[in-house]
Order: sequence, then C-alpha cells, then structure tokens
Amino acid sequence: MTERRASLERNTNETQIQLEFAVDGEGKSNLDTGVPFLSHMLDLFTKHGHFDLTVNANGDTEIDDHHTTEDIGICLGHALREALGDKKGIKRYGNAFVPMDEALAQVAVDLSNRPHLEFRAEFPAQRVGTFDVELVHEFLWKLALEARMNLHVIVHYGHNTHHMIEAVFKALGRALDEATTIDARVKGVPSTKGML
Repeated sequence: MTERRASLERNTNETQIQLEFAVDGEGKSNLDTGVPFLSHMLDLFTKHGHFDLTVNANGDTEIDDHHTTEDIGICLGHALREALGDKKGIKRYGNAFVPMDEALAQVAVDLSNRPHLEFRAEFPAQRVGTFDVELVHEFLWKLALEARMNLHVIVHYGHNTHHMIEAVFKALGRALDEATTIDARVKGVPSTKGML
C-alpha cells in the first residue's frame, strides 16, 4: 500500500506553518503551535486517530489565537485530503461517540468531497484558559472545507467546557480513523458515482 502522508508549508503575513500528517501512524505528535490548548486538543486527536502529526507554527498570537488556529485547520484539512489521494478502498464514513466525564460528544464524517460542517454545541464558558472557545468552530469549519468532507459535530451534553471540547477532538480522531480505514471489501471508490 502506498504510504498515505502529506507535508506542506503555508506562509502568510499572519502565520508561518509547517505541517506533516500521516494517516497510518502510531498516534505520535510533535506540536509547537503557539496555542497551548489547541496543541493539547491536536495531541488527543492524533492519539485517538492513530495518526502521526507534526506542526510548527509561528503566528500573531500577541493579537489573539484566531489566525493560528484557523490556518492550522486549513493546513490539516489540506494535508488529510492530499494524503488520502484518490480514496480507493477506504470506508469513507466514520462515527464516534466519546464520553469525557460528564460530557458526551459525537462526531460523524463522510469523506465525500463535499465540504459541510454541522456544529451542534453550546459551551458554558467563552474561554478555556486563554483559548477563545468560538475558535473550535472556526478550526473545524476550515478543516472540513479543506479536507472536502462532511463533518457533523454534536455535543449532546456537558457542563465543563474543557471536557466537552476534549470529547469532540477525541471523537474526531476516532471517526476519521474509521473513515480512512482500508476495507478489503471495497473495490475502487466507495461511491455509486465512481468518484469522490
């Protein structure tokens, strides 16, 4: 099987990002994002998805974390799409429920080549540490857009914002792990259209 990995660099006036992503990894991450809470979430995503992820980011975090978080989402989505190539043999769909103490999150994905984010989550707090919670939506939307996938995120309940977001990122890793898995029963691309 061809190694499913991608690396890219994105440089703007706001951020400079180098990212490497491997679909068939060991759950290893090497993260220097400049946004500690995002690094924590990406570490969880990587571990639970059995991916490998390296991110080196330098952004204008003296303003806020928005540009860095958004651009890492863009880069990760692009790398996921590139690493999957023609998507032959993959399961395509993935779904995961993850409890985190009192919180329960569900993530469903379709690697359909049709970008869409459905985000059903209401967080009690606006910040976790220094991290602006609205950036969770921003990150996931840019990830879905660049990966060209359907991404449905539902936080069914919870009252600790950190736990709720953590459950989302763990579920995201697990759902994508399922969707990217090669299934020997799948001949070609898993679509009646003949392409994704």
